[in-house]
Amino acid sequence: ILNYIRSTSDPKVRLKPTKTCTGKYASTYVAPFSSRGPNTLSPAVLKPDIAAPGVDILAAYIPSEDNVRGYAFDSGTSMATPHVAGIAALLKSMHPNWSPAAIKSALVTTAWTTDPYSGEPIFAWGDITKIADPFDYGGGVTNPNGARNPGLVYDMGTQDYINSLCAMGYNETSIRQIAGKNAECHGGPASHSILDMNLPSITIPNLKGSVTLKRTVTNVGNPNSKYEAIIDPPQGTVVDVKPKYLLFNPKVRTMTYTVTISTSHKITTEYYFGSLTWVDGMHSVRIPVSVKTEFPDVFNY
Repeated sequence: ILNYIRSTSDPKVRLKPTKTCTGKYASTYVAPFSSRGPNTLSPAVLKPDIAAPGVDILAAYIPSEDNVRGYAFDSGTSMATPHVAGIAALLKSMHPNWSPAAIKSALVTTAWTTDPYSGEPIFAWGDITKIADPFDYGGGVTNPNGARNPGLVYDMGTQDYINSLCAMGYNETSIRQIAGKNAECHGGPASHSILDMNLPSITIPNLKGSVTLKRTVTNVGNPNSKYEAIIDPPQGTVVDVKPKYLLFNPKVRTMTYTVTISTSHKITTEYYFGSLTWVDGMHSVRIPVSVKTEFPDVFNY
């Protein structure tokens, strides 16, 4: 500007009102302040579940002396959560019979794991910038249109949650306070496994050798469908899914499969990540798989 003023005998400037430009996409990334996994209270339960827009969001704001307009730009979970809550409400209006677990499953299994516009990897910003993994964005970045028709859902009812609380060691008195009704842990905590909690994710925080777990899926798409398991195993592991194919018809809407995960590591490792995706040619029902191999420290006397 100075050069223009100095080099022009009659410099002029025009001021225009600011204008919002639409149709230009910003690259997708996980903000450095976004909460990360693993889950410290229940390591076998993946957190976060999903990511949503939460940086520089224009939102309604309580008017104040500093902000009389009632709108402001803000960032954080307080901005991302309303996105997901709104999408969940829309899904509930489209599918009134879906449970909260089914809605969560639809969001997680259809989420984007690459930038939806460029196809490039999603990066997680922080002390070290890296390609994002499930501990950064859970299932991925929420995909509202995809969640409308997920194909399969991982559903859960009250008893499923009670079994999970039993597996975590809660006594029946505590569970009664949470569930609001009488509940029993038949066989005690040892008879239940938190790994069998029917979540749209698999997280194993202390794999020693191999472990087998189960998941149950409900068909909410074409009544006559055939799904095939596509496995992307975490580094140093072998993932075996049985059955390899799921066949649905009007009389068979729900099926259970087992997953056996074995490690080839001989020492304690960091977490490695992969995925399990059921595909039928129209849907890709993807869940993240997070595995950490853990062995006793042979030098610890």
